Amino acid sequence: MNEPLPPCTRIPGNPRSPQVGAAFAASLAVCLAVALAGTFVSAAATQDVWPGDDWPRSTPEAQGLDPAPLDELVTLIRGDGRFPDLHSLLIIRNGYMVVEEYFDGWNANRLHTLQSVTKSITSALIGIAIERGEIAGVEEHVIDFFPQWRDELAEDPRWAAQRLEHLLTMRSGTDYHERGENSPHFQLNRTPTGWDRFYLERPMVTEPGEFWQYDSGGVILMSAMLKQRSGMHADAYADLHLFAPLGIERASWSRNRDGHPHTGGGLGLIPRDMAKFGLLYLRGGRWHDQQVVPEWWIGASTRRHFSFPRSRRKIVGYGYLWWILAPDPDGEGEEDIYAAMGFRAQYIFVIPEHDMVVVVTGGTRSGADQRRPIEFLYSHILPAVRR
Repeated sequence: MNEPLPPCTRIPGNPRSPQVGAAFAASLAVCLAVALAGTFVSAAATQDVWPGDDWPRSTPEAQGLDPAPLDELVTLIRGDGRFPDLHSLLIIRNGYMVVEEYFDGWNANRLHTLQSVTKSITSALIGIAIERGEIAGVEEHVIDFFPQWRDELAEDPRWAAQRLEHLLTMRSGTDYHERGENSPHFQLNRTPTGWDRFYLERPMVTEPGEFWQYDSGGVILMSAMLKQRSGMHADAYADLHLFAPLGIERASWSRNRDGHPHTGGGLGLIPRDMAKFGLLYLRGGRWHDQQVVPEWWIGASTRRHFSFPRSRRKIVGYGYLWWILAPDPDGEGEEDIYAAMGFRAQYIFVIPEHDMVVVVTGGTRSGADQRRPIEFLYSHILPAVRR
């Protein structure tokens, strides 16, 4: 965890020349200031720090983080059972990897299930498709994507009223839920073909937009919607328009016999590539000089379209397939934190206020343990930020 400080930049040329000597002195002064004072480079100055074949590394101290709570967190994950069954913890600050730890036999090169973190990646694909003109916008009616079944679906005016935005915000109005082994979701997962038809046959129980209910089926349907408009299922679409620009070369998808990828929870990536996706969102959808995801979509996706009651504690709302968390209680601003979350403790936390991305993967066995990363985000990671 205690990586060495990045070496000072060597200035080429004759160090005795006035120009080179002045440049070297300036470089040395910056390095000493960082090393001795523990100051960190401003967010604006780190926009050109990008991961390549490896990730630029620094220490927590050099990037303005107190290492003590982070060291304690790693020790707790490794040892005493307070945060059990976790597989990785990555912390990115100002573009630099400052913590990269693996547990329980996992390593940096091993693909890990994302579970429902997949949903937030699916959201990015929808934003890209809208920007490219393949989808008109979130106001498009779902039945317009399926002309072969349009007349049948339109027999229920509530189905006719359902829009893409309702699927993105988990307010479809269908009976699709995930409670119990005979729930619609478990039935879909056991169905080898026809996932799109399975969802489109769900009965409506409320008006769309009226009620929030966790609904993976509507997200799985989005792959078929992309296929209808672009000719590609979501996995191929992601490879071309999202993963290739980020240099993500390894991805695994669960698919049915129709080749329909499980966009609700079927993606696997290595944790560093999860962190790349978080950094992409932190930087407004830009990767180097390429706008990969539209900046306006980042803003629309990560604001509260639905607010939860206070009983959910740190989770305060839901965006376009992103969870919205309460701001850092001790932070200088009032910016929400947003997160991609998945079953058994898969997380990408994006913290704009502190120019941070945090990735956690795991294999937790209980609902309480699954929520532990939210707990230690607030108890150990956010308090590490120095001011």
